[in-house]
Amino acid sequence: MTKSRGLRLGAALVGILAAGGLGLISATYQRDISKARHRIAAGSQIMQTACGPIEYAEAGTGPPLLVVHGAGGGYDQGMEFGIDLAKRGFRVIAVSRFGYLRTPLPADGSAAAQADAHACLLDALNIKTAAIFGASAGAPSTMQFALRYPDRTRAMVLLVPAAFVPRPGGAPSVKTPAWTEFLFNSALGSDFLFWTATKVARPTLIRAILGTPTGDVDKASPEERARVELLLDHIMPVSPRRDGLVNDGAVVSSLPRYDLEKISVPTLAISVENDGYGTYDGARYTAANVPGAKFIGYRTGGHILVGHSQEVVTEIAGFLNSTGRQ
Repeated sequence: MTKSRGLRLGAALVGILAAGGLGLISATYQRDISKARHRIAAGSQIMQTACGPIEYAEAGTGPPLLVVHGAGGGYDQGMEFGIDLAKRGFRVIAVSRFGYLRTPLPADGSAAAQADAHACLLDALNIKTAAIFGASAGAPSTMQFALRYPDRTRAMVLLVPAAFVPRPGGAPSVKTPAWTEFLFNSALGSDFLFWTATKVARPTLIRAILGTPTGDVDKASPEERARVELLLDHIMPVSPRRDGLVNDGAVVSSLPRYDLEKISVPTLAISVENDGYGTYDGARYTAANVPGAKFIGYRTGGHILVGHSQEVVTEIAGFLNSTGRQ
């Protein structure tokens, strides 16, 4: 981000404070943050496991499907996508990963430790085997689960995954969209700053946080545009997700190559060419090296698959059904 752009964003933040009046802005913020805090407190429960307390939510009946959210999420982000799979006959278990919402961040926040925590949650729920679905920064622990617990993994789905891919010069596997680092160090560190940014800089947040071109959103259906708005608003509150975001930054910035050839479970990887986080190459590389894996790629839609959400749900449900319902 250039210095001039940063100054313009700062000026915009000051402008909204001056134009709206501090009292009105404070009241609106308090209303919105209270609503957000109530939403995340009301939809989940805590399970005491051998790996410590883990927050989760459930929906639906049928074969169990553990949904592992991406960066900036929590059980709520996982359930927002998983609810459509619950409607298609799956028992969706959406977990809050380490450092997100009410799941604490332990001393070891590695992908392997998170995979073990996934197994601990399934143990506590008396679930012997499950399919696992990891999105974005949830992909490393998802792949580790498949590697560490192959007998417990019915199938694996990787959606816009943060996954290793060899790049020229040893460049990072996952890219950082413009403005993301600035927003991470500023707006994502404060509920109030992030809330303010949603009021004055939504297109910037869509590009930098959701990793999606605004042009794709502009051309989408009203239903898809509403979904994008909801995803952005539901990052609030940011503060109980901060530890998880920091941990994800450490994990994703130094992704190793996993033993993909040893993954023995049915695998589906899905990504988008214009994903701002550059997950397309990693998804395709993973599918090419996991025996028998299937890859689905889209040209447009960004990191949140704008315009493809229902198609993706259909693809995932079909894939999971093809692996056999247990």
